[in-house]
Amino acid sequence: MPASHIIKELLEHPEDEMCKILTNMWKRNTETMGVLVNTFESLESRAVRSLRDPLCVPGRILPPIYCVGPLVGEGAKDGDGAERNECLAWLDSQPDQSVVFLCFGSKGTLSAEQLKEIAVGLERSGQGFLWAVRTPAGSQDAKKYLEVRAEPDLDELMPEGFLERTKDRGLVIKSWAPQVDVLRHRATGAFVTHCGWNSVLEAVSAGVPMLCWPLEAEQKMNKVCMTEDMGVAVELDGYMAGFVKADEVEAKVRLVIEGEDGRQLRARVAARKEEAEAALEEGGASRAAFVQFLLDVENIGEQVGE
Repeated sequence: MPASHIIKELLEHPEDEMCKILTNMWKRNTETMGVLVNTFESLESRAVRSLRDPLCVPGRILPPIYCVGPLVGEGAKDGDGAERNECLAWLDSQPDQSVVFLCFGSKGTLSAEQLKEIAVGLERSGQGFLWAVRTPAGSQDAKKYLEVRAEPDLDELMPEGFLERTKDRGLVIKSWAPQVDVLRHRATGAFVTHCGWNSVLEAVSAGVPMLCWPLEAEQKMNKVCMTEDMGVAVELDGYMAGFVKADEVEAKVRLVIEGEDGRQLRARVAARKEEAEAALEEGGASRAAFVQFLLDVENIGEQVGE
């Protein structure tokens, strides 16, 4: 794990109160009777093995790790009375695995300049896209957006004529998209993500390859695992400098949607999807881990009662 990808506050400001709080939380994790993790063992086998290794923390036996995932949202269900989002109807008209979905989480925001750069890259790529755009970071409307979910002005944010020129193969939506449903749609072929863990699990469970654009917190560490260990993603160069250029967006979108490397990536993600499904089946690894957790809790209860 490169030091540059670790939460920077832990390296730059170790005496700050936030750093002390975080390290104390992690220390307390080692003193529990067990830890449930939203993952499945084959996805992060090396990390799980490390945490079970008696040499992980010298002089201390770590608590058992129970991998009980992937636990992700169900998405909308037919017949539940909810109105189907318009972006899903648009996806219905697109070819299979032809659309790149861009969404940066509930809090992820980019600058106005960066949004325009993404637009240029998407237009040049010639690929289909579904893009959830939020009010830019640093704008006068940013605070208002966080407070009342103010919608961004797409005509102002996008390059002149972009929406008109790409209307036949692209859709830009304001602020929010039904992410689980979009990822599970047959037309979705790639996912540009901020690498938040819920988003990662949703994409793996849907079998969708990812383009990594980590923004904050532990997302850069997730990116390393996604690209190096799991083999489910490629990175977008420039995120470390805080700006991804249009040429990089164009190249990586083309690579994943239509390139040979993209086909190999999709095959690896498809295999991970099968592993995720198997883990949650009756007798699967995650089901077995949860049963073991319940048994251990029962045993601890009996010991306490004695």
